[in-house]
Formats: sequence, C-alpha cells, structure tokens
Amino acid sequence: MSHQCRFCSAPLTTVVADLGSTPWSNSFLPDAAAIAKERSFPLNVMVCAQCFLVQTTENVPADEIFNADYAYLSSFSTSWLEHAKRYAEMMTERFELSAASTVVEVASNDGYLLQYFAAKGIQVLGVEPAANAAKIAESRGVATKVAFFGRKTAQALVEGGVRADVTAANNVLAHVPDIADFVSGFATLLKPDGVSTFEFPHLLTMIDGIQFDTIYHEHYSYMSLLAVERIFGACGLKVFDVEEIPTHGGSLRVFAQKAEGARAVTDRLLALRAKEEAFGLKEMATYERFGTRIEGVCEEFKTFLRQAKVAGKTVAAYGAAAKGNTFLNVCGVNADDIVFVVDRSDIKQGKLLPGSHIPVYAPSHIEIAKPDYLVILPWNLTEEIVRSNDYIRAWDGRFVVAIPTLRIL
Repeated sequence: MSHQCRFCSAPLTTVVADLGSTPWSNSFLPDAAAIAKERSFPLNVMVCAQCFLVQTTENVPADEIFNADYAYLSSFSTSWLEHAKRYAEMMTERFELSAASTVVEVASNDGYLLQYFAAKGIQVLGVEPAANAAKIAESRGVATKVAFFGRKTAQALVEGGVRADVTAANNVLAHVPDIADFVSGFATLLKPDGVSTFEFPHLLTMIDGIQFDTIYHEHYSYMSLLAVERIFGACGLKVFDVEEIPTHGGSLRVFAQKAEGARAVTDRLLALRAKEEAFGLKEMATYERFGTRIEGVCEEFKTFLRQAKVAGKTVAAYGAAAKGNTFLNVCGVNADDIVFVVDRSDIKQGKLLPGSHIPVYAPSHIEIAKPDYLVILPWNLTEEIVRSNDYIRAWDGRFVVAIPTLRIL
C-alpha cells in the first residue's frame, strides 16, 4: 500500500522504523476483562524525500485520543513546571511583555505554563481540546477555550478581538494530523510583530540516541529544523531563532514571526542548520539506519530480563508514560517479565498498561514489594526519579535504564 506525505503529498518510499502493531500508548485498560477487546494499530514511520517530514503512516483520529479522559496532565512533573516558569521569565524579558500584552498557548493542558504569565499581570488565553485539563486550568484562573487549534479556531479568536503578542505551543506540533492547517492558525493569530514559539522533540537527538520509544500513534510527526522551516515557510511563518533544550531527551524551541516580520536570523539558527546537514538529515541512508539499531536495544533489554529471571530477581518499572508503553510493546515485554509499574498519576493507578498488561500501582508499592531492579521508563527524568527513590538501595535495589544502551545504576 502506498502512502503520501501528510504535508506535501509526495509519495513516501523510505521507512524509518516499522514497530509492528501496538495499542495506543495512553489507552490504559481498566481491568483484565478489557484485554479481550483491546485493539492494536500499525506503528510505521516513514520520511518524505521532498520535505523531510518524518511521519507515521496511519492516521489515528485525534478526537479519539485527546478526549475528555486523556490521561496526561503536565503538572505532575516538577521539572516540567520549572521549565515553564523559566520560559515565562525569558519571554517576558526578551520581548518586553506587559499588562498590555496577550499570550496565547495552544494545547495549554492544565494551565501549567500560562499561570506564570498570569501571575505577572499579562493577559492569557489557553486553547485545549481535553475538557478535563481545561477545567483544571480555569480553576487556576487561566481562561481556556476548549477546541482543537487550526485556521478556523484562529479566525474565530481574531473575530472575537484576540490577537497574540506571543503564542506558545509545547509538544503539540507532533500531535496534529493536519500540520499545515495548524501552523497557518498561528500566522492568523499573531500581531504583525508577534512571536510564535514551538517546542518539540528534536529528530536529530531521537535518531542519535535511538529514542524509538518517543514514537507513538499520538505523535504523527517527528521534526527536524529542516522540515519545520519548510513547513512554516509554506504556512506564513518564518523561523528567526532556535534554542536546543534538554526536555524530553532533547528538544528544539523554535522562534518564528510572520512571513513579513523584520527580525534578523540568529547565529544559533545558522549553526543548527549546519549541524543537521552535517549529521546527514538530508540523506535517506541516515533514516534507514535507525530501524536496524532499534533491534539491538530490544535484544539487549530482553537478555537482561532473561538473566534476571534465571537469577530469581524481580523486575519492576517506574513511570507509566507513553514512551514506556512503546518501548515495552516493541520489545515484546509483558507482566511475566516486569511484575508491576508505579506512577504518580492516580488516573493511571489500578489500571493495566496497554499491550503489556502490566499492573500500575502508586509509588508507595515499591517499598512494599521491594523489587531487585527498577527500570526507569521515562529515561529523560532519570535524575529526578533516582533522587526520589534512592531508598531502594536499602535492600540492594538497582535502577535500570535501557536506552540508548542498557545501564544498571
């Protein structure tokens, strides 16, 4: 079956990673009875040789995933809140925001970011499709419109008198099926000298660090600066600056203005263009190599699990995050290998992970069960997790990280 690029419609011919069929990474099961009804969907990622957009080939309907029960709430991660606060400080200072300014965040979740701008007396508005998250934001004093963002929503906001000095969109560019419609909305909503920032996991770090667990159905696209500049250019925005940031294992924060904007291109932008080119992001061979490296990571992890079992050791995991679900499902791991996973989110506790059917408990269960090994699934939060669970050393428990290579800490 032939696939077309979601952005430029060119035929897709190069496979980046074929991860088989897996359930949606945030579709937790309420109980064992639900296993029989669980559905899986192909998870295959290809790259467009024309515009370099790396993308999944299956279009899973967004409104089925980001619905009223969507399980991800930003405020559960302390490091993420600190990141949001620093961003608010930096943007306010750099672009001289004041009480006369308006900041609009798209995919504003539970108000985790806009609360910091609101505290400075700056006008804020969130746009968020998940009603449960929007309700929490409203309770924090962050006005929120429940909607998916795109040209239509942007037009309606402008007609209602909203124009943005700054728009923020964090970890959402990858989540939209129609990227052209989405990006065009920002060009509509910005004031003539407004600034749009976008944060997204950097494709270069994903390939370099074999981070295949950041691939899931909710992530329709995997972005390089190369692809983003092309897409933005076609949608009325142009990039003038970029920052490499450590979140999600290595992300980019891109600064864009309207096509006719006057801000000059920064040295950071020129340097990153050169870095991507040197890494080989314009060559199909770079993308093809990635798939073969994934198998090595899984083999190494399965060997560790087999050895632990032979030695009579118990293995548990920390973090019922989407990336962990991709990792476990691609490696073919189940509840015989990993006895339980813990997570701070009470929405997930008492449920089973999609695909692997490993039960989810509260973090306090670690103390009760005393596992020999604790696999850290959200490896990007390794330091935070090791620090807060260091007490497992009392019974000689060890931490395990599996990507890019297996390490026992």
